[in-house]
Amino acid sequence: MTSKQPSLVVGVDVGGTFTDLFVLDEASGTARIVKVPSTRGEEARGFMNGVARVADSAAAIATIVHGTTVGTNALLERKVARTGIITTRGFRDVLEMRRRDRPQTWGLRGSFTPVVPRDLRREVDERVLADGTLHTPVDLDQVRAEARALLEAGCEAVCVFFINTYANPENERLAVAAVREIWPNAHVTSACEVLPEIREFERCSTATLNASLQPVVGGYLSRLESDLRAQGFGGELLVVQSNGGVMSRQTASDLPVRTALSGPAAGVIACAAIARAAGFPNAITGDMGGTSFDVSLVAQGEAALAAQTAIEFGMVIRSPMIQIETIGAGGGSIASVDASGMLQVGPESAGSVPGPACYGRGNMRPTVTDANVLLGRIAADRPLGGGLLAALDAEKSRQAIEEHVARPLGLDVHAAAEAILTVANARMAGAIRLVSIERGHDPRRFAYMPFGGGGALHVCAMMREVGVGTGIVPRYPGVTSALGCVIADMRHDAVQTINRPLTEVDVADLQRRIDELAAACQRRLDSAGVRFEAVREVIALDMLYAGQTHTLPVELSDARGKPLTVDSIRAAFEAAYAGAFGRVLDGIPIRVMNLRYARIGVRPKFDLAVLAPEGAGSVEPLGTQRVFHEGKWHDAVRYARLELPVGTRIDGPAILEQPDTTVWLEPGFHAEVDAHGNLLVRPS
Repeated sequence: MTSKQPSLVVGVDVGGTFTDLFVLDEASGTARIVKVPSTRGEEARGFMNGVARVADSAAAIATIVHGTTVGTNALLERKVARTGIITTRGFRDVLEMRRRDRPQTWGLRGSFTPVVPRDLRREVDERVLADGTLHTPVDLDQVRAEARALLEAGCEAVCVFFINTYANPENERLAVAAVREIWPNAHVTSACEVLPEIREFERCSTATLNASLQPVVGGYLSRLESDLRAQGFGGELLVVQSNGGVMSRQTASDLPVRTALSGPAAGVIACAAIARAAGFPNAITGDMGGTSFDVSLVAQGEAALAAQTAIEFGMVIRSPMIQIETIGAGGGSIASVDASGMLQVGPESAGSVPGPACYGRGNMRPTVTDANVLLGRIAADRPLGGGLLAALDAEKSRQAIEEHVARPLGLDVHAAAEAILTVANARMAGAIRLVSIERGHDPRRFAYMPFGGGGALHVCAMMREVGVGTGIVPRYPGVTSALGCVIADMRHDAVQTINRPLTEVDVADLQRRIDELAAACQRRLDSAGVRFEAVREVIALDMLYAGQTHTLPVELSDARGKPLTVDSIRAAFEAAYAGAFGRVLDGIPIRVMNLRYARIGVRPKFDLAVLAPEGAGSVEPLGTQRVFHEGKWHDAVRYARLELPVGTRIDGPAILEQPDTTVWLEPGFHAEVDAHGNLLVRPS
């Protein structure tokens, strides 16, 4: 054990290829990054390998904040625990019926296999009506019998899901208590505890996925914490949620469904903080990894939140989460020519193993990375990932593109490689338009912020395609998600269905519910044992006009400042509705569906200026490199990006290299190093 007070705060993001660590020393005010190979299927091993490189002893670490993809991967690969459901008689097929949607909009084919098979979905006698009236008391003997039957069937986890528990949870509470008495582990999920909200499918799906993840995520985090403690770690292990906040290890084990977009959410939080510090409260983020391109929008310094998402078709999670659009356009996305002679890029990916053709690991189909290597935008002789791959084989990239793209299209191999990037850029630009133009935002008023290992190679192309005036390449693009883990505040969200006309809302009861949700969320904050600089709250109502199906979130800014009234709620709704749709609808009754509450523990922040380069640095070129761009060759000057001092201006064509990424600065663009170490890219 060290005699010094632990001073390190470490953010850890486990990706499919690399495990990234951002290390902040609060005592010295310095920061550094660590990058180690991930160990797929044994994520904890890669995690611990990274921690071992942070300090001589884990005792020097005060806090570890983890962005994990364990839950997401388990759902995508269907490697979840064998789970059973105990539900109201007549409702065992809610999970399978969904919303009567289908994987493909057109055609007669399509199938869906629910996480829980039908023989493990058991029914019992009980019924609560939609208004909360207890129609049939729950038969606890049946509940116990079905729980024992599920155990005999090999179930490791169970979800208790009764109809209309958002209006009256008493039957479900009694049933859950009875199941917990006989269940041999803690993996018993109550749907009304996870999501006490109207709409039975969304509640059933969210709670069932939570139950199926508890053994997987809970076991992983418990082993991880045990390994850390064995190495002398005495601090707090926190986990990033999909809403961009963090939670304690225990809360993450209880509610693993909230980690579904943990890693990408952390990256957006980091980008929002970096963009605000750089003077750009409005930013569009683009995370380009090996397999996917994840896009999100930050408006007025805040990331947009969505009420729910689908991990894949039919696997719906209803929980507040950062709004992220994902397409299959990463560095490993495979390029091919289809039967109609059209060039396609993605969604199939070469992944990290075997990886792009230039990795020399057996794949001989061309990828986006191969196109960048062949065109000279990535130096083949430069170690990848800080030395994790010694060199790239440009000849294999040439062979793959020649065989699979150039010959079928009758193109020169370099023109074919550029065509691959043109298609990939068009797809990524489409995703940017989806989160901006299609939601009423003008992308020209936003900065574009690429991160991930491949994002900076395409920053100028995205600016050209979408019309963005400024690009912000953060200091460490490849470890931005790990940085976000360190920045993120602790946040807990809660919801309670009201489902009444506004004129019938009991304001005193509404205030009581707000106080109850505040107390429950505060207990979650307290359980983490973390110091906060402040605690703030967000109170909102989901509201709509009678006859509508989609609700509008209405923030109640004065819920704590002065007494709530029906008139003040109506005024807030009409202002929000007019802001969203340009007008209000006179004469139509207003309905209140849900109360939403978020309690945010603001963690101490560090000055992002610690990321800025120190000392005189160096603007000496590393040499020049031939780059093929827009049909001709250019001599691009190579620089060591992290050596460039504040205020340096670099004109394109240029290549700026660093261990975690490469920046390709096209002709007609220039970049300047700002006071936080970011590269601000603009047209010349």
